[in-house]
Amino acid sequence: MLLHKTDKARQELQPGVRTLSLRERSLLLLADAKPLQELQAMYHGEGSRIVDELMRAGYLRHPNPAAAPSEDLPPSQTLPLPRTRMPLRSLAGTRMYLFDICERMFARRNPDLAQQFRAALRDAKDRWSMLDVGEAMLEEVGYLAGAERATAIREHLSQLLPQAHEEALAA
Repeated sequence: MLLHKTDKARQELQPGVRTLSLRERSLLLLADAKPLQELQAMYHGEGSRIVDELMRAGYLRHPNPAAAPSEDLPPSQTLPLPRTRMPLRSLAGTRMYLFDICERMFARRNPDLAQQFRAALRDAKDRWSMLDVGEAMLEEVGYLAGAERATAIREHLSQLLPQAHEEALAA
């Protein structure tokens, strides 16, 4: 069975809107293309919990309302996703975030620089070289958007990095 995105999900997936975690957003992107069982199996079984949360929050719905599990809430009322859990930390997620920052900050303003950062991120074979590219990107963000924006990105980046690597970025 395929789930369907709601208007709320389509709004979340618009450029510049970021209220969900990276994993929640990736599940939303795949919702119309993958069967429910595949979505639930993603992220080492975490997908099941994420799908349930997205459905409760009104981002996803069953194609046949009769097949949907009954809930105590009326259909017009949705619950927000809980934001108390810590983000899952991984180098892969960090790399994806850096690619996203590259696209959002440099692709339109300076396509040549964006291409250089993309190539450098693709060529970064270990965590330290990836962090070096990230630091160079943050320097450019500081020049383009100001030190506050670079600091905000650096803080979010440190939340994505596994604990052992977090100190390296702060240094």
